[in-house]
Amino acid sequence: MPFEPKDNSGVLFRNDRREKDSHPNANGSAIIDGVEYWISAWTKEGKNGKFQSLSFKRKDVQPKTEPPRKQSYGEATGRKSSYDEPDRRSYADDLNDDLPF
Repeated sequence: MPFEPKDNSGVLFRNDRREKDSHPNANGSAIIDGVEYWISAWTKEGKNGKFQSLSFKRKDVQPKTEPPRKQSYGEATGRKSSYDEPDRRSYADDLNDDLPF
Protein backbone atom coordinates (compact mmCIF):
# COMPACT_ATOMS: atom_id res chain seq x y z
CA MET A 1 0.00 0.00 0.00
CA PRO A 2 1.60 3.34 -1.07
CA PHE A 3 2.10 6.18 1.40
CA GLU A 4 -0.86 8.59 1.41
CA PRO A 5 -0.02 12.01 2.87
CA LYS A 6 -2.73 13.36 5.15
CA ASP A 7 -3.76 16.98 5.66
CA ASN A 8 -1.81 18.85 8.36
CA SER A 9 1.03 16.33 8.36
CA GLY A 10 4.43 15.99 6.76
CA VAL A 11 7.61 13.96 6.55
CA LEU A 12 11.35 14.81 6.83
CA PHE A 13 14.38 12.90 5.55
CA ARG A 14 18.05 13.42 6.35
CA ASN A 15 19.77 15.53 3.67
CA ASP A 16 22.61 13.34 2.34
CA ARG A 17 23.70 16.06 -0.13
CA ARG A 18 24.50 18.67 2.54
CA GLU A 19 27.78 20.45 1.68
CA LYS A 20 27.63 23.73 3.65
CA ASP A 21 26.31 24.81 7.05
CA SER A 22 23.70 26.88 5.23
CA HIS A 23 22.22 23.73 3.64
CA PRO A 24 19.40 22.09 5.62
CA ASN A 25 20.07 18.98 7.71
CA ALA A 26 16.75 17.51 6.53
CA ASN A 27 14.24 18.03 3.69
CA GLY A 28 10.70 16.88 3.16
CA SER A 29 7.16 17.90 2.39
CA ALA A 30 3.89 18.58 4.14
CA ILE A 31 0.25 19.31 3.41
CA ILE A 32 -1.23 22.13 5.47
CA ASP A 33 -4.89 23.08 4.95
CA GLY A 34 -4.81 21.28 1.58
CA VAL A 35 -1.74 23.18 0.30
CA GLU A 36 1.51 21.31 -0.41
CA TYR A 37 4.77 22.69 1.03
CA TRP A 38 8.47 21.85 0.88
CA ILE A 39 10.06 21.65 4.34
CA SER A 40 13.69 22.39 5.19
CA ALA A 41 15.07 21.77 8.70
CA TRP A 42 18.30 22.85 10.38
CA THR A 43 19.58 21.40 13.67
CA LYS A 44 20.80 24.24 15.88
CA GLU A 45 22.20 24.61 19.38
CA GLY A 46 20.55 27.00 21.83
CA LYS A 47 20.93 27.81 25.52
CA ASN A 48 18.39 25.05 26.32
CA GLY A 49 19.99 22.47 24.02
CA LYS A 50 19.51 21.33 20.43
CA PHE A 51 16.42 22.28 18.44
CA GLN A 52 15.07 22.17 14.88
CA SER A 53 14.56 25.37 12.87
CA LEU A 54 12.04 24.88 10.04
CA SER A 55 11.31 26.64 6.76
CA PHE A 56 8.20 26.08 4.61
CA LYS A 57 7.89 26.96 0.90
CA ARG A 58 4.76 26.43 -1.21
CA LYS A 59 5.29 23.83 -3.91
CA ASP A 60 3.18 25.66 -6.52
CA VAL A 61 5.17 28.92 -6.29
CA GLN A 62 7.80 29.25 -9.02
CA PRO A 63 10.99 31.23 -8.37
CA LYS A 64 10.93 34.70 -9.82
CA THR A 65 13.15 35.07 -12.86
CA GLU A 66 13.44 37.97 -15.22
CA PRO A 67 13.05 37.20 -18.92
CA PRO A 68 16.27 37.61 -20.85
CA ARG A 69 16.73 41.09 -22.29
CA LYS A 70 17.23 41.27 -26.05
CA GLN A 71 20.67 42.54 -26.95
CA SER A 72 21.22 45.06 -29.68
CA TYR A 73 23.51 44.23 -32.58
CA GLY A 74 26.26 46.35 -31.02
CA GLU A 75 26.00 44.64 -27.62
CA ALA A 76 26.04 41.17 -29.16
CA THR A 77 28.94 41.78 -31.55
CA GLY A 78 30.89 44.56 -29.83
CA ARG A 79 30.49 46.73 -32.97
CA LYS A 80 28.48 49.91 -33.35
CA SER A 81 25.63 50.05 -35.81
CA SER A 82 23.38 52.86 -36.91
CA TYR A 83 20.50 50.74 -35.61
CA ASP A 84 21.88 50.87 -32.05
CA GLU A 85 21.32 54.60 -31.69
CA PRO A 86 17.75 55.94 -31.72
CA ASP A 87 16.96 58.46 -34.44
CA ARG A 88 16.90 61.76 -32.59
CA ARG A 89 15.79 63.84 -35.58
CA SER A 90 12.40 65.46 -35.37
CA TYR A 91 9.78 66.15 -38.01
CA ALA A 92 10.92 69.80 -38.06
CA ASP A 93 14.46 68.67 -38.90
CA ASP A 94 13.09 66.79 -41.90
CA LEU A 95 11.33 69.95 -43.15
CA ASN A 96 14.56 71.93 -42.96
CA ASP A 97 16.57 69.49 -45.08
CA ASP A 98 17.94 70.85 -48.34
CA LEU A 99 15.91 69.44 -51.18
CA PRO A 100 17.82 68.54 -54.36
CA PHE A 101 15.11 69.95 -56.72
